[in-house]
Amino acid sequence: MKEYFSNKMSLRRLILITIVVFITSETVSAVDVKKAVGDQVSFRPDNSLPLSVTSIIWKHINTAGITVKAIEWDEGETLIPNQRFQGITTVDNMTGQITITNLKVEHSGVYTIDINSKEQKQRFTLTVMERVPKPVIEPEKIKDNPNVVNLTCKYSETIIWKNSSGQILPGLALHPKGEFITAEKTRNPVNFYTCTLKNAVSEETSAPVYERDLFKGLWTSS
Repeated sequence: MKEYFSNKMSLRRLILITIVVFITSETVSAVDVKKAVGDQVSFRPDNSLPLSVTSIIWKHINTAGITVKAIEWDEGETLIPNQRFQGITTVDNMTGQITITNLKVEHSGVYTIDINSKEQKQRFTLTVMERVPKPVIEPEKIKDNPNVVNLTCKYSETIIWKNSSGQILPGLALHPKGEFITAEKTRNPVNFYTCTLKNAVSEETSAPVYERDLFKGLWTSS
């Protein structure tokens, strides 16, 4: 009886392992890429193309769920039916690779490829983002305390504050957007502060704001 149950349990484990392997093998391969406006991107299917290729169609599904043909190669003729991709899109009929240059935010979405009129399982997700601007720090003096100045960075992106020693400083949230820090007079005129903006595709740092400029005329004061 024990041997019967042992064999039954072993059979269940084998079936379970087989199911897991089958599900894993059926998983859709996905690529997720982030690019800045003006960059270029290339997507290529994982598998080699069949020996005989008569057509390649790359489709774009935008963030609203609307599907259009980005580019089509059909027995030697290349067609780009959608104006959004004209003049910036190419396809390599030997590898199936699509290349899009001079990217815009509107090129964000999911890309799929049909080979010989058969849609492939692989999905390519593209997110195109604006580059962050170069930030400007705005000093705001505190009326009742001339030895303290608030420094503001009024932007929506991720903000990183640093001082001249490279130390990251915690910022406080501003409404409706941005952060500020409080700078105190340290009697060190070469001390400075910077504000860095960052997103997934770019990073920009402000010009340094020096303590000597924040507290002009106060160097002889206590």
